[in-house]
Amino acid sequence: MQRNRIEAAGYLVSKPELRYLPSGMKVANVKMGESHSYMGSNGSMQTQTNWHSLCFYDDLADVAMKYEKGNNIFVEGRVEQRRVTPKGERARTVNEIFVRSSHLIAQPGSPNGKPKEAAETVPQEAEPGAQDDWPVA
Repeated sequence: MQRNRIEAAGYLVSKPELRYLPSGMKVANVKMGESHSYMGSNGSMQTQTNWHSLCFYDDLADVAMKYEKGNNIFVEGRVEQRRVTPKGERARTVNEIFVRSSHLIAQPGSPNGKPKEAAETVPQEAEPGAQDDWPVA
């Protein structure tokens, strides 16, 4: 038995766009990027980024509209390939992930899942002789 199933995690490159099909069904579309690093043949680290087009339907479209650019998300769904011909352009093949479930991956110290600002990640040095706030037992 063959299954069409994909799991992917990455960062959203924009805010999802909401549209409606002629039937009235809601669809949210957004692109997600995921990267991985590997050692190149010359011995230097190389990074490859893959881009995924995500489609959220019905109630999942409402969930997707809560996501923001830069959110780190995990999606599970199926891959579909279709041929499109935009007006005035050549025909091309598009691969899309039709999302069945998605989850926001929270960043450490960031409850909304957005990456922390660089200034927040730099530890602050205490001044010499400064007292800390910890109670003495």
